[in-house]
Amino acid sequence: MPIASRLVHLFTRFSDRFCLPSIPSDLYPNESLGGLNLRMPSLSNITLGRLAAAVLLLPLLCVNALAAEPAASEEVLARTVGARCVKCHGADPEDLSGDVDLRTFAGNQHQADAQLLRQVIEAIEFGAMPPEDEPPLEDALQLQLINELNTRLHNAVTREDALPHVPMRRMNRFQYNNAVMDLFDLKCVVFSLPERMMRDHSGYFQPQTGKMPGVVSVGSRPMGKSQLIEPRLAGVAVIPQDLRAEHGFDNRGDHLTLSPLLMQEFLKLGKSITESPDFVPKNVGIWKTFFAPPSPELDARQEARRRLKTFLTQAFRRPVEPEVLDRYANFVARQLDAEVPFPEAMKSAAAAAISSPKFLYLYDQKSDGDVSTSLDDFELASRLSFFLWGSIPDRKLLDLAAAGQLSSPEVLDQQIDRMLKDVRLKRFSDSFPTQWLQLERIISSVPDPERYPNFYFSRYRDSMHMMLEPLLIFETVLIENRPIRQLIDSDFTYRSRLLEDAYDTLASPDAAKRVKGGDVAVLKFERVPVTDRRNGGMITNAAVMTMTSGPQRTQPITRGAWIAAVIFNNPPKPPPADVPPLAEKPQEGEENLTLRERLALHRQRADCRGCHEQIDPLGFALENYSPIGTWRETYDNGRQVDVSGKLFGKHEFTNIIEFKDAILREETRFARALAGHLLSFSLARELVPSDQIALDTIVANASQDGFRLQTMLKQVMLSRPFLAKRNPADLNPPQLSQKVSP
Repeated sequence: MPIASRLVHLFTRFSDRFCLPSIPSDLYPNESLGGLNLRMPSLSNITLGRLAAAVLLLPLLCVNALAAEPAASEEVLARTVGARCVKCHGADPEDLSGDVDLRTFAGNQHQADAQLLRQVIEAIEFGAMPPEDEPPLEDALQLQLINELNTRLHNAVTREDALPHVPMRRMNRFQYNNAVMDLFDLKCVVFSLPERMMRDHSGYFQPQTGKMPGVVSVGSRPMGKSQLIEPRLAGVAVIPQDLRAEHGFDNRGDHLTLSPLLMQEFLKLGKSITESPDFVPKNVGIWKTFFAPPSPELDARQEARRRLKTFLTQAFRRPVEPEVLDRYANFVARQLDAEVPFPEAMKSAAAAAISSPKFLYLYDQKSDGDVSTSLDDFELASRLSFFLWGSIPDRKLLDLAAAGQLSSPEVLDQQIDRMLKDVRLKRFSDSFPTQWLQLERIISSVPDPERYPNFYFSRYRDSMHMMLEPLLIFETVLIENRPIRQLIDSDFTYRSRLLEDAYDTLASPDAAKRVKGGDVAVLKFERVPVTDRRNGGMITNAAVMTMTSGPQRTQPITRGAWIAAVIFNNPPKPPPADVPPLAEKPQEGEENLTLRERLALHRQRADCRGCHEQIDPLGFALENYSPIGTWRETYDNGRQVDVSGKLFGKHEFTNIIEFKDAILREETRFARALAGHLLSFSLARELVPSDQIALDTIVANASQDGFRLQTMLKQVMLSRPFLAKRNPADLNPPQLSQKVSP
């Protein structure tokens, strides 16, 4: 049974209990959305694997440099692979290292698989190949190989025209809350969202000013009930939180399914919103224009139809079809004929609208054939608004879409600028950076109270303060449109008094005196300059150091994996299942070893060595930071902390400042990684080889403006994957298999 029919069945079966008792089943007809059958995404391709992230890290394409001697580049690649790679990756087809067969490269064949090309590029770019026990590639040779591989990758992608399908998906909980607030112009939230980690108590987030204030008052939502006390609708049936995908976000289309049980919850939710005792004129901004009874001289039925047309157009993000409008208008008319008060009849219709698949689902109209086509203006309006505002388009976007003007380059550029200056941009800050940085991990961090008693105070923890610092840094870089290098090595930060105390020797002497006030409910953070480069940015703040540590010791492998996944968008493979974790405390005979020496034992296994060669330098670079982010020079046994290493096999460093410098020397690579995270977030899917071309363009254009964050966002929204779709009928996902039960 198609999902539309299931919704009809669900609505009629359960209307007596928790929905609209008088709405007939034909309010949810057996119809399609945009030419698509309402069917759920398949879960068979939830994970494309680690390879999908590798494309984000490729250097800018240098095709022009190869144009003069293409044959020479092909011969160099074939000769190099044949001499240095095939002995492990093809000499014995039964024993391929990493299950990678490179004989096609050695044979100078041009039809290589795009995913294999990505693997090879990733291995060379990140120094995984050649391995440490083999001579390194000369810089000129490495560049020539990368250029040739990039050329082949682009040819493969162009040949396939493989712009992927953006899956139809439901709104997540965060988007639903925002969409309902905007649709009704609520003066309160629908329900409190712990996933919003930072609450603004002072109205500091004003992107139109282009400046963050010197002192902000904020709260940490997940760390205390007091942060969830805010104006909201009483009696609303809250739905479960949508979890972040591994190495992804909570808006992923292949994760946002809609089971019959969850559909029941959405039906209950819609009714509970409009029947809340707080759903009254003072809290509902559209009350006078939608719910209030019309003046006596107007025909109530005609007025209801007029109001519903505007309301449903905004709720469904495109002009409402006449037959759909007829059903809603006829339902209200029957309610009025039964002497139901006008506001109550309109509430019932509104509850049905926000339970409708046309509201709950995000989808593109079906395209003709199996080719990529441009989004229509209404699809573009939704893609823009859900990316930056996590919500439905506003009236301005919809009006421009209706006039066919939104896709005009000049108008689109103006609207992007307008949206970046709108206060609703706070929703992007409430969603993207916390997930990008994986900050939910700090909630479960439990440093040993005996070793780190200062981490805990009263019934609260320093993590309340820690998690807010990187978020305030991100918001400052966003609002002030600073270069993204500030995310790595900022010349400012935000600190509360308790956070300054927690940093101990890293804290500036007088900062704690300047930050006055602050308690467990409202925390005052002051903007302070960073003069010691051991501070500043995302990779050395206390939150990241704490959440990547165990109760008693740091975890360099976890920290290295975090750097690889978050900063370079190159998440490592999971460790083999039979590798035991390193004990928190040194075992007998290991008391005088450093942590680096203890972990060296894990590198003895051949199947562990390759990953450790990439991850370990990233993690040990942060080893001067204790499990709660304070600075240290030695371990408890008196041995000196050794942080030396080499980034990507070519940038040597001996301390954290040199490590930051090494990352900044790879600024283009970081920009590509961040662009990949942003593009994936905007499209609600993993990236694939065809996105490579778009990333080249995004990075090249953003580099002309110094990789400023708003410029990065704008270039993502002007990219081909963002502005186009491929949605043939044969890509419609399979139907739900679950049976509906009462």
